Amino acid sequence: MAKEQGWRARSAFKLMQVDEEFNLLEGVTKAVDLCAAPGSWSQVLSKKLVENQQEGEQAKIVAVDLQAMAPLPGVIQLQGDITKQSTADQIISHFSGERADIVVCDGAPDVTGLHDMDEYIQAQLLLAALNITTHVLRPGGSFVAKIFRGKDITLLYTQLKVFFPKVTCSKPRSSRNSSIEAFIVCQDYTPPKDYVPNMGTPILDLAPMNADGTSNRTIVPFIACGDLSGFDSDMTYPLETSTGSEEYKFIAPVQMPITAPYLSAMEKKRKGFFHEQMSKK
Repeated sequence: MAKEQGWRARSAFKLMQVDEEFNLLEGVTKAVDLCAAPGSWSQVLSKKLVENQQEGEQAKIVAVDLQAMAPLPGVIQLQGDITKQSTADQIISHFSGERADIVVCDGAPDVTGLHDMDEYIQAQLLLAALNITTHVLRPGGSFVAKIFRGKDITLLYTQLKVFFPKVTCSKPRSSRNSSIEAFIVCQDYTPPKDYVPNMGTPILDLAPMNADGTSNRTIVPFIACGDLSGFDSDMTYPLETSTGSEEYKFIAPVQMPITAPYLSAMEKKRKGFFHEQMSKK
């Protein structure tokens, strides 16, 4: 279905189903897509934001990723690190000094299969996304990010609740039930009084217990979203056309995968490239 509709990845349906449930993109004209490659979420934002444009107003979408990404019409692309102040400054410059209405992040690490490790790395990536979001999001704006639901996730919810009074964990139907993946939907950005965004320090390194010995953890609502009568992401379906009368024809991906930069670095390491460079010095 993603190929037939022209999406770069199946993940486009996840953002669309979250938006159907929470109506996040209504009236939005400035958006930031973090960890954007290959660009399916940027495609969804581009389609929705163009519909929101008023006369004399132009929607702007800034997509950020360490990897290169094939161009998308109406999307400004930045190849940069979301943990750097310079990246936040670049994003704001494209909005003429204003702030974004929404920040989304579908980034995830290459999973190892060790769930505790994967959950920890994903939590750190989410906090990095939250940190840059505090630099570029306007008060009242929304933040959506991928999250791995593990046993210690309530502490992460507590950190998000510091900045967003309304936090919900959502599971789109297009996300496999067998996966611990979910999406955290944070609404009405309200930073603490006198809070100054800072890239130099980890964001709110909270202890699991308060000073009085009570638990410093939060339970947030969980919502399953998407059409329950639609396709099941855990099922395999026969390759048939919508009418069922025509023979299925293979459709190539809209964008082929791009080799991750770290893979070439690992190959150079195996061949002794970095050792040779150090020896020359």
